[in-house]
Amino acid sequence: MIYEGVLPVHKPAGFTSHDVVAKTRRLLGLKRIGHTGTLDPQVTGVLPLCIGRATRFVEYIQELPKEYEAELALGYSTDTEDWTGETVERLNPGQVRLEEAALRRTIASFVGTIEQVPPMYSAVKIGGRKLYELAREGRQIERKARRVDIYEIETLRLNLDADYPTVRFRVRCSKGTYIRTLCVDIGRALGYPAVMTDLVRSSTGSIQLDRCLKLEEIEALHREGRLAERLIRADRLLVQFPAATVDERQALHASQGKAVPLPSGLQGVAAGQLIRLYGPQDAFIGIYRIERPAGLLRPEKVFA
Repeated sequence: MIYEGVLPVHKPAGFTSHDVVAKTRRLLGLKRIGHTGTLDPQVTGVLPLCIGRATRFVEYIQELPKEYEAELALGYSTDTEDWTGETVERLNPGQVRLEEAALRRTIASFVGTIEQVPPMYSAVKIGGRKLYELAREGRQIERKARRVDIYEIETLRLNLDADYPTVRFRVRCSKGTYIRTLCVDIGRALGYPAVMTDLVRSSTGSIQLDRCLKLEEIEALHREGRLAERLIRADRLLVQFPAATVDERQALHASQGKAVPLPSGLQGVAAGQLIRLYGPQDAFIGIYRIERPAGLLRPEKVFA
């Protein structure tokens, strides 16, 4: 069977994102599959896979906001910034003293554009090598801070009476945000070492966790011939781009990779803006870029 679209996968613990892609390729007998955002092996949650021609839009789906549910513990830290690492600092039990109001204010203060230093145990490359490879050799490399956006943070649950207090929170953020680093930075702002102790990606763009399929469900639906019903049209996820429609003649030209005149509904949209282009009957043609002053749409990714 030929599949095409975005498959919303519920990634299990113990799998890398590449493991999930490889497993899905074997299950479906397909090669053209790509994931849209790396999750660490121990992290679970939403991992959209692009299948078939939808792989052309991986880069755009990767840019969609992500939402996570995380837990941090205060009073100790690890070399990986999460629960899988070796402890590098630990206070005495009960040494962390916090007032709830001050804690909530500190967490809320991270909303906005912030700077993060990528952790040593990450896939960021410096000098052609991944940081985690250097970290495993015992090396510490100076890393430049990166800007990321925190759109929302909501504190869900507090346990401030524990020997090492915990905070569970929901965060909506931009691509490239390290939630374990966010946990460490929150702890630093409070004056204590901190570590991320749990993480679930709860959404990517409009794809919520309850819409995602476990690997065994994918296998069963494929066997029953019903998996195609659960695929999402890639263009439906790209809501960051305005949509425009052209007539049948222009749709034919656009699908051949030709530039077409700018539709009247886009006259006020800025030059360089990417848009989703459709033909009659809601037929998705591809992603096009507005070119001014020529008043044209030029193809970026042709789907039709």
